Amino acid sequence: MPSFDEVLKEAGEFGRFQKRVFFLLCQTGVVFSFLFASVVFLGRAPENYWCRIPGAVELSERCGWTLEEEQNFTVLPLRLGNGSSSGKCKRLDIVWDASVSCASPLAHYGNLSMGNLPLTPCHDNWVYKQPHSSVVSEYNLVCGNAWMLDLSQAILNLGFLAGAFTLGYAADRYGRILIYLLSCLGVGICGIIVAFAPNFTVFLIFRFLQGVFGKGTWMTCYVIVTEIVGSDQRIIGIVIQIFFTLGIIILPGIAYLIPTWQGIQLAISLPNFLFLLYYWVVPESPRWLLTRKKGEKALKIMHDIAKHNGKYLSPHYSEITISNEEVSNPSFLDLVRTPQMRRNTLILMYAWFTSALTYQGLVMRLGIVGGNLYLAFFISGAVELPAALLILVTIDRIGRRLPFGISNIVAGIACLTTAFLPEDIPWLKTTVATLGRLAITMAFEIVYLVNIELYPTTLRNFGVSLCSSLCDLGGIIAPFLLFRLAAIWLELPLIIFSILAAVCGFLVLLLPETKGISLPETVEDVEHLSSHFGKCGKKRKRQDTNSYI
Repeated sequence: MPSFDEVLKEAGEFGRFQKRVFFLLCQTGVVFSFLFASVVFLGRAPENYWCRIPGAVELSERCGWTLEEEQNFTVLPLRLGNGSSSGKCKRLDIVWDASVSCASPLAHYGNLSMGNLPLTPCHDNWVYKQPHSSVVSEYNLVCGNAWMLDLSQAILNLGFLAGAFTLGYAADRYGRILIYLLSCLGVGICGIIVAFAPNFTVFLIFRFLQGVFGKGTWMTCYVIVTEIVGSDQRIIGIVIQIFFTLGIIILPGIAYLIPTWQGIQLAISLPNFLFLLYYWVVPESPRWLLTRKKGEKALKIMHDIAKHNGKYLSPHYSEITISNEEVSNPSFLDLVRTPQMRRNTLILMYAWFTSALTYQGLVMRLGIVGGNLYLAFFISGAVELPAALLILVTIDRIGRRLPFGISNIVAGIACLTTAFLPEDIPWLKTTVATLGRLAITMAFEIVYLVNIELYPTTLRNFGVSLCSSLCDLGGIIAPFLLFRLAAIWLELPLIIFSILAAVCGFLVLLLPETKGISLPETVEDVEHLSSHFGKCGKKRKRQDTNSYI
């Protein structure tokens, strides 16, 4: 009997059916990138705010002051008497009552000179010119509360981490498309609640849940696409990354057109409800159905694929069986029980961690240079497009392993070079840093593809989930590592990034090459991957004996 891959080849490996499903699921990458990077615009620092003196509201109403006049009476004396104070984190330690003059409210305290004005830290009485422009102004995340904005991003990454474990496991047990649709529903509902959260605690709780479900959509759509195409077409997984990049490029346009953070939050969350329509057009993965002993459903889907692709399956294909491996619930021990699986898992976990830490670190480093936030963010996204194009040009010609290793090593060299370039050559420093961003983006995109190709069907979604969870750990650590080390020496984070990336570059060269190899169905297939290529890199013939139709 023919193997699953042989039947898929007969039904069409990348025909009209797969192209339609591929294009629809790629839209998930666009929307997921909105969630991934939205904090840049949701958490914009307010440009104009100050700490209000107790009694200022009543005095302003009695005197008919505008906000500008109140600000002048509040902040100007601080700047004249205490040049280091801007009135944002400290205020005059006074109270304005009914005895205060409208024309000269500070005359009541005339016994104090301008240089001896009493000051006190501000806690919760800030005034913003644009009170709903960002999460920062909505929940007073300024001065001593500024770290709470970093916490909100860490919570999102923690949600990604939880989603990788819980929804990755669920997708392997209950099905790819079911978990994908539930995740889309969850992201949309949680996104709406985040937009109208009455306090910061509710905001954090549902941002965490949005991260959980967001990771489910991104991860599961990627696996579905990869499992319904032939081995020669799995490169389309890289194209999904291009759609992620398109989302990064589109996001600053959305933020520019919508003035409030609630509006931005709704704009990036509501599209997830449209993905629920995929219930009628995107089928369950036939590979997954095969591993769950649901051969009749898998066969029906294969016939549908062939019909849409203008192909014809032989009528004697009547059942799907699994001969070499019993279906069981996946666990971490399954990923490290055998030598090749253990090596793959440990190296991939480190590669995910390094890629995420270096990628996010370089993005944030480019963002602290100032200037036009929208333009800078757009350019940083556009830099990622050549990375995907370079992968598409090289990965099917010379394989996965070499570009994977070289991109990490180049990123390491670029980071190290940038750290020691003189400050008086800014264009060169920026160019080399951009080269590092390009290289680590390539590494980040290749690890997705390689991760999927190095696990058997029964463990694929769980394996991708577990390894990619280290990506979320890197995302949690990156901002703290960047800003704490930069306080010691601005270029110190780059040296750490360079070491991590260079080590990763050499480690990934120990992984087996998967170019042109059918997706492994069992652990035994993975253990034999390293023997598929001879000393000259020629593909050896492999006999599939595990999954049949």
